[in-house]
Amino acid sequence: MIGQRNMLCGLHVHIELPDPDDRVDVMMRMLPYLPLFVALSTSSPFWNSRPTGLKDYRLAAYDELPRTGVPELFRNKDDFEAYVGALVKAGVMKDASYVWWSIRPSLKHPTLELRAPDVPTLLDDTIAIAALWRSLARHLVYNPELNRNIDAIGRAIVVENKWRAQRYGVRGTFIGHGGAISVASLVDQVIEDLTKDADALGCLAELQRCRTIVSSGTSADTQMAVYERIGKTGGRARALAAVTDWLAETTLR
Repeated sequence: MIGQRNMLCGLHVHIELPDPDDRVDVMMRMLPYLPLFVALSTSSPFWNSRPTGLKDYRLAAYDELPRTGVPELFRNKDDFEAYVGALVKAGVMKDASYVWWSIRPSLKHPTLELRAPDVPTLLDDTIAIAALWRSLARHLVYNPELNRNIDAIGRAIVVENKWRAQRYGVRGTFIGHGGAISVASLVDQVIEDLTKDADALGCLAELQRCRTIVSSGTSADTQMAVYERIGKTGGRARALAAVTDWLAETTLR
């Protein structure tokens, strides 16, 4: 049943990190930013023709599978390879490609792979998320102490914030160091921190579009706005048809 429900498409972004130790290290230190990628990409508010109450239902469905969600706190490639080796030796899986975390070291490429986002309807939003991923990876490589001390408490907060991103998208808040922080405030803070990195990579304008995503809303926000507007007078079937029409037209545009 879980396999049959897995009719899902996500956005995967690869960033090259030639050193295998860097891939595991950056994966671990990237965890506090993981919910932000979910919030900025939300585009799956429906399931089986019903509004779910979540902006990102895709991850709720996908996380039924094993080895999904937030990565474990592995500090280096030896830890990661020991975990993979134990599962392969026990016959649980064939290789590391069966580790389906929201971030993972790629088996086929010398990359760290982001797997958390939904697929945005707007291409510019997709590029903005890729620019954020690329800039953050560079920032973490050049600042090796950043998030170095993340522990079980920090990971638990990441899990909670990931859920909040799935539920509320860019309109929500996260658990921050001093209490709640809005997604909008976090985006401003992260862009300020990453300006030099994005400039060095030639993607500052693309990174800054993350602010536009917050102010204009994600695909999920628009889908729900269309559904609610048409549904007031046209009923559920017409509302769903209008959402489908908007998705098709906007994708082509």
